[in-house]
Amino acid sequence: MSDFNSTHNRAVWFDVPVADLDRAAEFYSAVLAIAVHKEQFGTTSFGVLAHADGNGGCLVLKPEEISAVGILVYFNANGRIRDAVDIAERHGGKILQPVHPIGPHGFRAVLLDSEGNRIALHSTTDP
Repeated sequence: MSDFNSTHNRAVWFDVPVADLDRAAEFYSAVLAIAVHKEQFGTTSFGVLAHADGNGGCLVLKPEEISAVGILVYFNANGRIRDAVDIAERHGGKILQPVHPIGPHGFRAVLLDSEGNRIALHSTTDP
């Protein structure tokens, strides 16, 4: 984790609980257009979302923690939010709220990921 995250960002890391690591890695890689690197530490398998220039997070095998009502994490889909929403549906996501403005803060869509977690996609523009 870089100093940038701990110095400039309020949220510095996140874990997304998943039931199927391969399915979730494919979903997030496609929707966010980033690499997801599967790793093993001891007996724990997880998928790290590429984060060289920003906040980081990973996919963790904890199906008992999947939630459609917990904290809402906003993932960056800047400049490509509508494409990301379409890709999410094709990879097992379910749209709860289509792309809509959120005042001066840009645009978001709220959906369930391939595992059943509620997430948001965010963009400063709606191309």
